[in-house]
Amino acid sequence: MRHAAWHAGKAAWQALGRWLGATVLPAQCALCGIGCPEVLCSPCRAQYFVQLRGLLRPRCRQCANPLAEIEVALLCGRCVHHRPAYDATVTAFDYAAPVDQLLLQLKFGARLPLAPLLAELLHAAIQQQAAWEAPQLLCPVPLGPARLTERGFNQALEIARPLARLLDVPLQPRLALRVRETRAQSGVAPQERRANLAHAFAIAPEHAPLLQGCHVGIVDDVMSSGHTVNALAAACKGAGAARVSILVVARTPPH
Repeated sequence: MRHAAWHAGKAAWQALGRWLGATVLPAQCALCGIGCPEVLCSPCRAQYFVQLRGLLRPRCRQCANPLAEIEVALLCGRCVHHRPAYDATVTAFDYAAPVDQLLLQLKFGARLPLAPLLAELLHAAIQQQAAWEAPQLLCPVPLGPARLTERGFNQALEIARPLARLLDVPLQPRLALRVRETRAQSGVAPQERRANLAHAFAIAPEHAPLLQGCHVGIVDDVMSSGHTVNALAAACKGAGAARVSILVVARTPPH
């Protein structure tokens, strides 16, 4: 009981902090710090769209890792030899400066007004896809109960809400469940990441009929090794989904 009360109190303080940041404290550009009524000032916003256009380089259609040459096939060698459970990935950026700062401020600084901006940038990248096939519903990558209580929000859901409106696609925030608490992938050795996500996701039984023959769009903030979205895509395919597309703001390039 005392443990639950402590978490509830912490969540309340986090909610108060987000409200103060949005309504009382002066607004500042998330990148340059200049006072402005939006999350990004006009010069920084313009720079972002220039950067987005500049990063439309050849990528693997399946995992969105950069391809070495324009002439190579649509799939990278890794996806050819070890096909993931998902069928396509769209990303707006490499996970690098300055977009990494926006994602960190959203995820760990609870700067929620950044989520619609990130959704807008991801939507712009989606519109640039030549053979884009819109999913029939969107599913954000879920957090476990402990992580959700600690953070107070799910950054994937905050991005998925405005993205669903921009795409005019239904959002199903409770379609998938994280049924096993896992360590943050960033703190797990690369060779252990697949095992860390094993059996971590399940489809909510009451929503499973929605997946029969369906094209699902999984939304997340960052895709690194791809094990998280692959585990969730496998759960969707196991429940009857015909196709799974991954929609992520940023993709960590392979080292």
